Amino acid sequence: MLNRRFIMYFRMYKVIIIVVFLIVLLIVASVIGLRSLESFYRKMTLATMPLQFLMAGIHAAIFVFMYLVFLRGGFAKLDKAPIKGRDIDVRWKDVIGMEGAKQEAWEVVQLIRDRSRLKAIGGKVIKGLLLIGPPGCGKTYLAKAIATEAHLPFISMSGSEFVEIFVGVGASRVRKLFKKARNLAYGYGGCIIFLDEIDSVGRSRAFSYFGGGQETSATQNQLLAELDGLKEKGHNIVVIAATNAPEESLDPALKRPGRFDRMIYVTLPNLEDREKIFRYYLSKVSVEEGLDVGRLARRAVKKSPADIENLVKESALITTRGKKTKISWDEISEAFERIELGIKHPLTMTPKEKEMTAYHESGHLVTTYLLHPTEDVFKASIIPRRATLGVVYAPPKEELYTRSKDMLLADIKVSLSGYVAEKLKVGVTSTGVAGDFRQAMKVAHTMVWKWGMGDSGFLGDYTQIPSGGGVGASAENQLSEEVKAALNRDTNKIFQKCVKEVEDLLTKERKILDRFAKELLAKEELEYDEIEAIFKEFEKKPPKKEN
Repeated sequence: MLNRRFIMYFRMYKVIIIVVFLIVLLIVASVIGLRSLESFYRKMTLATMPLQFLMAGIHAAIFVFMYLVFLRGGFAKLDKAPIKGRDIDVRWKDVIGMEGAKQEAWEVVQLIRDRSRLKAIGGKVIKGLLLIGPPGCGKTYLAKAIATEAHLPFISMSGSEFVEIFVGVGASRVRKLFKKARNLAYGYGGCIIFLDEIDSVGRSRAFSYFGGGQETSATQNQLLAELDGLKEKGHNIVVIAATNAPEESLDPALKRPGRFDRMIYVTLPNLEDREKIFRYYLSKVSVEEGLDVGRLARRAVKKSPADIENLVKESALITTRGKKTKISWDEISEAFERIELGIKHPLTMTPKEKEMTAYHESGHLVTTYLLHPTEDVFKASIIPRRATLGVVYAPPKEELYTRSKDMLLADIKVSLSGYVAEKLKVGVTSTGVAGDFRQAMKVAHTMVWKWGMGDSGFLGDYTQIPSGGGVGASAENQLSEEVKAALNRDTNKIFQKCVKEVEDLLTKERKILDRFAKELLAKEELEYDEIEAIFKEFEKKPPKKEN
């Protein structure tokens, strides 16, 4: 093993070793030569030596510059030092909140550890592993855990590090990366390469006669060739890539068998995983006894592990500012609001503007509470945050992976309720409805054009039909104006029907609407318990929430 390590280091640093040896040899030869000269010539040589060294350095710099630019594809230097698996020290038990992905990744670890068992039946070790999922879900952490458990060196790079303006630099860096990995695999019995944001160089290639995207395509072609080379030469190198982009955006050549042999989907954590993640991060800070971690997990729907870590850090900062020693539910609740809603920045509004905002948010609040089947109102505020003058905070109770027509219609009604409330109060509306209209129109349009939920009976995804804008038969307008008009009428019909239902609701519940507007004008913010108390006062109950 020591002999293999010596050969590995010689391969990696042979240029430096040879240069150092030659320099030492020249120094020794120079000293011997100077000792043989007469005193006068020896002094003259020593006097001119600094100038000679200076000129030699200038000439060498010019030569290196010309060599790199014209013969080696630019300055394709790879400053990536490998890390030994034991030095990463991310143990398997430290990876929490992704049990499904861990189970699939563990099979890869076992295959790397016990290659002989797989080879005995004629199989081959997986060479490529593609991690796909939203940002902050732990893809990089999982890759480091694989390297730690497999006890192999780990080289990590981002896809953007291969992309340069000069053609050939990216491909040269790919070659250098895999050359370094092969040397490490020779010395340590294997190596793991982690390529983060692989979509930077792995997105679908567009072939153009005008040469657009040549650098990215050349880099990707080199990456494909190197992946094929691993299979042919039998190197024990595993390439792990990660991306936040949709799977279909990656080039099909990357995903074919023999390259990235397995895809692991690292998704957002479920309720049980979120509770484990909260317990892990809360164990690192001082927390009040009896804090309901299960309640925290239920409130953190659609939060990634990185989001949860950020919530705990923000809670600690709020606790410190409040001169307290332990984090309580109040600090965590405030952290939720600061991150999701934004920091408060009070503005000086006229009484009429403030009243309009109060009615706008009260419309959202009443409609959400009484009509929406999956959301609960946690907070209402008319204090400006970010780009809005007010907000109603109504997070979902639990993950929903599909949405029914009733849920989508409820989303539209909630979006339009601010507009209706303003109109009921003063007879006109404000520009504050712009964001609500945009969201409502997006949902209604998608319901009709993509999901077949219109009343005209048109089924199918009509957004997939070419609608002109190009040259040739493939770009011919295949969707008739009559069909477009019918689909647009269905969209408008959904809009008008939702507006009518919200008008009927808020007219019927005008006393509750006025009461909430009055409370918001007086207090500026209403919490969950205050909102529930007012609805109980009017003997109102929300619809049964869907889970």
